[in-house]
Amino acid sequence: MKTYFIKRMIQSFGVCLVISMLSFFLLFANADPALLLLPPEAEMKDIELFKKEMGLDRPVIVQYLDFLRKVILHGDFGRSFVAKIPAIRLVAERFPSTAQLAFSALIFTNLFAIPFGIIAAIRRHSILDNVATFIALAGQAMPVYWFGIMLMIIFGIWLKWLPISGTGGLIHLVLPAVTLGSWLIPLNMRLVRTGMLDVLSQDYIRTARAKGLREAKVFYKHAFKNAAIPLVTIMGMQFGVLLGGAVVVETVFAWPGLGMLAVESIRMGDYPVVQTIVVIFAMCVVLGNLAADIVAAAIDPRIRLK
Repeated sequence: MKTYFIKRMIQSFGVCLVISMLSFFLLFANADPALLLLPPEAEMKDIELFKKEMGLDRPVIVQYLDFLRKVILHGDFGRSFVAKIPAIRLVAERFPSTAQLAFSALIFTNLFAIPFGIIAAIRRHSILDNVATFIALAGQAMPVYWFGIMLMIIFGIWLKWLPISGTGGLIHLVLPAVTLGSWLIPLNMRLVRTGMLDVLSQDYIRTARAKGLREAKVFYKHAFKNAAIPLVTIMGMQFGVLLGGAVVVETVFAWPGLGMLAVESIRMGDYPVVQTIVVIFAMCVVLGNLAADIVAAAIDPRIRLK
């Protein structure tokens, strides 16, 4: 176990390092932040002075190495060009909203995907199975932003049941969480269905039935426990997908999370904030994958972390 954790931490550090490097150089290749932050009428001397004050007059590789040194040694991601405060403070203020949205979407996804997947496997080739398959295909083909706008129109404008933007309570979380989680329901439902079909054909399931166990106990205690292993494993990666999808959903619903902050920072050329968000997202994905591996090992004793 100790060796496994050391290996994974080294791998995680390497992944975060590569992602930070790519994002840093791509940001500066996209546009000059001085031209985005200063007014169009700024003279060349003003631009040069601004670059010198912000440290943007140095080669990009030097700026990146300085950024990396500060992050590793001091946890300093730099100061926001716009807000003039540490970038990590801005991210820390917005991160709880994005985490709340991502976890709510993940819970919503599995509340629907798991029961529908189990029912589709138990009643294979039935009307319910065909309906579940249709939902899976339609859900993956449907753009998230379009679905969110449709929910806003139906439940926010026509029926006036739910707020369509901002925060203020759990009721404000419903539409963004449903929109963000709906895209993953088809994938998880198909995983559960496929896993259940595979497990139900195993010898130990026939043995459990031969012992006279109730069907509900066979399905949920014996079959689903093993069928859920692929789902648990992929959920770690899905948390990262939800964080990425939150950028679009938060923009649609004006949800004050990291997604909105990222869009605003990119538009204004606030590169330290963008870089911080990218690194934080990468760390969340890595930690999510590690947590999924540990949970899968706890569920299935045949898995050993080495």
